Amino acid sequence: MLKFLIKKQLLEVFRGYFYDAKKNRMRSKVQVALWIVFFIVLMVGMMGGLFTAMALSLCEGLNAAGVGWLYYTLMGFVAIVLGAFGSVFSTYSSLYLAKDNDLLLSLPIPVRTIIISRLITVFLMGAMYSAVATIPAVIVDWIITRAGVVRILGGLIWLLIITVIVMLLSVTLGWVVARISLKLKNKSIVTTLIAIAFIGLYYYVYFQAIDLIRDLLANAASYGGRIKGAAYGIYLFGRTGEGDFTAIAIFLAVTAVLCVLIWRLLSRSFLKIATTKASAPRVRYQEKTHRARGPLAALVLKELGRFTSSSNYMLNCGLGVLLIPASGIFLLVKGGEICEVLDLVFTARPDTSALLILTMVFMLSIMIDNAAPAVSLEGKSIWIPQSLPVSPGTVLRAKMVSQLILSAPLMLFAAICGAVILKTSVAVRILLVLMTLAFSVFSALFNTVIGTKLPVLTWTSELVPIKQTAAVAIALFGGWFASILPVGLYLLIGYQLGAALYLAIWTVLLCGIDLLLLRWMDSKGAAIFAAL
Repeated sequence: MLKFLIKKQLLEVFRGYFYDAKKNRMRSKVQVALWIVFFIVLMVGMMGGLFTAMALSLCEGLNAAGVGWLYYTLMGFVAIVLGAFGSVFSTYSSLYLAKDNDLLLSLPIPVRTIIISRLITVFLMGAMYSAVATIPAVIVDWIITRAGVVRILGGLIWLLIITVIVMLLSVTLGWVVARISLKLKNKSIVTTLIAIAFIGLYYYVYFQAIDLIRDLLANAASYGGRIKGAAYGIYLFGRTGEGDFTAIAIFLAVTAVLCVLIWRLLSRSFLKIATTKASAPRVRYQEKTHRARGPLAALVLKELGRFTSSSNYMLNCGLGVLLIPASGIFLLVKGGEICEVLDLVFTARPDTSALLILTMVFMLSIMIDNAAPAVSLEGKSIWIPQSLPVSPGTVLRAKMVSQLILSAPLMLFAAICGAVILKTSVAVRILLVLMTLAFSVFSALFNTVIGTKLPVLTWTSELVPIKQTAAVAIALFGGWFASILPVGLYLLIGYQLGAALYLAIWTVLLCGIDLLLLRWMDSKGAAIFAAL
């Protein structure tokens, strides 16, 4: 039974490689093979290559400085972070709050067997993520140091210890996330904020990594001495990779004790967490008058409600909501200095900085594209909006307006910040703001039109319409092209007209395109939607 449960867990994890959710059918053997090859290239080729380069930059210098243990410590911490955070969210959903908990617990299967099968899956997932960093680390070290039997054995045990530590951290953090998720009222917004925080942390560490590595190699002996004196346990952790049997024995004993403690925690709390439903807030009835809304306003609120109820939807189609205001603040703080440099670089083409600010705002606004998958997200329930006593054009307008509400005010804020710091005429500043508003309307209409023309209604996972449809791809790449086009033409020939006239032409052109798209959406687009 354990074998079948482990197989079931692994098939759930890699379901996308065997099952096409977009077409609602199993993939062919050729498609499965291609997906597996793609996964291997991604994990081994790209990510493995990245950590191999990191290992090469650290190994020789740290071993030459006599602190080879620090190399294993650093690469080990990287692997632990990568493994733990790579699997923590899948751990909490697959180990604790799996959708088949009720089914499995109703079958004549011992609870111990269910827990073991899921722990093995967590172990394998953590091993997969951490191995991307640990395997290149030990291979690079063995080659550079010409490792003997003792060092090779130490490296292999170091790999095992890291994998167990990753599993223990994943189980512990997954337990915390599961407990918290049972208390949350709006899980999607919290999940989105956590994901954004991790993305921000990742890019911060990425951009600081080169300086940190350079400083570490220059002062390796000094840092090594401080760590050895102040945190002896970290020193012993690094020594396991070098084959120190005392360090190996200590860490094997510690991880064994922690495994026993985690097993006892799981044995006592698994049933309670697995059978507990998310708490619902107590609502006290209070009579009040509800203000009636028009059809368009009600449909817009429905679209915004769907957007805020899905972390996948917000992360993939709403990241610009945070980036656009951040860019406006950045312009107020550093924009003046940057514009002065740009004016010196483009002396022959005055006011190029105004066009570049527009380009920046436009490109960030493309990351708000919730109208592109909006029609596809109706899925098999599309008959519901079709059967409402409202025109199909009103339904499509609601999808367009929902994107406009998310993007237009933020773009207006960023454009005003840009207009404030620019040293140009009042006409250029006003046109900068007007063209931004015209582009926000264009983007919302364009995404709605593309989503109506290329809907995908047969899906089993909302990630399919959000990430894997032609409508979303065209909305992104077409939007970026439209963002770059004005500044590109200005640098080629548009500067001869002057920035004010050039921006006025583009503003009028965008307004004309907006009217044409709106007319198409209300006529042909509405007919297409009604016939879906």
